[in-house]
Amino acid sequence: MTSPIVPAANNGTINLPVPASALAIGAHPDDIEFGAGGTLAKWAVAGCRIVMVIVTDGSKGSWDPDQDQDELVATRSAELQAAAAALGAETTVQLGYVDGELEYSMKLRGRICREIRIHTPEVVLSHDPWMRYQLHPDHRATGFAATDGVVAARDHLFFPEQDLPPHRPSAILLWRADQDNHWEDIAGHIDAKVEALLFHSSQGTTTMGGDLTDASRADAFAQRMHEWAERSGKDAGLGQAEAFHRLTP
Repeated sequence: MTSPIVPAANNGTINLPVPASALAIGAHPDDIEFGAGGTLAKWAVAGCRIVMVIVTDGSKGSWDPDQDQDELVATRSAELQAAAAALGAETTVQLGYVDGELEYSMKLRGRICREIRIHTPEVVLSHDPWMRYQLHPDHRATGFAATDGVVAARDHLFFPEQDLPPHRPSAILLWRADQDNHWEDIAGHIDAKVEALLFHSSQGTTTMGGDLTDASRADAFAQRMHEWAERSGKDAGLGQAEAFHRLTP
């Protein structure tokens, strides 16, 4: 018997019952870890089957003018695999769209629909495409493809050429949401989130505040992640949390 979802004091909810399976969709390597790494680590420990879908190749994740993009793609792919293992993910899927050039299309929606139908997740997690002033176009496109892909996956008349049965997840969780209404308690799992993020060392200078191979910088980054989790949990009365907007498909 699964535990009921707990109401939060601010009319939101806390902690979904641990799903049997979850599919997280991120625009770039490391987006999933930032948005939902603690939640996925918590669920994985409890027996949830985790699939991570990465839409772009990460080829623009560098400020080094001499960076070879093919080498960067290979590096980021390897970092992704290590990070996924740290979270306890079973499978990673890399769709390979060019970083920074992602455009919403029916083809992209179909790709996401297909992954949902193949992996049959109870919960889908992704970027909130309605977040005000979301600057990165890849995040917006991925969020819309994820939510629209859920709608397509549940209805058999979408993409019949896929020859796959329809699948309806029970919930969508959108991270970095414009309006939070659901929180996952990640106390005891924040260190797994940090460990996964530290594997993305190629992104130290672009998104994480410095060279993460330096122990002091890595410690400072870990401290920031702990403080972020504490701020995220405050509205729900939790010590450490990840916040989402929850939708029911």
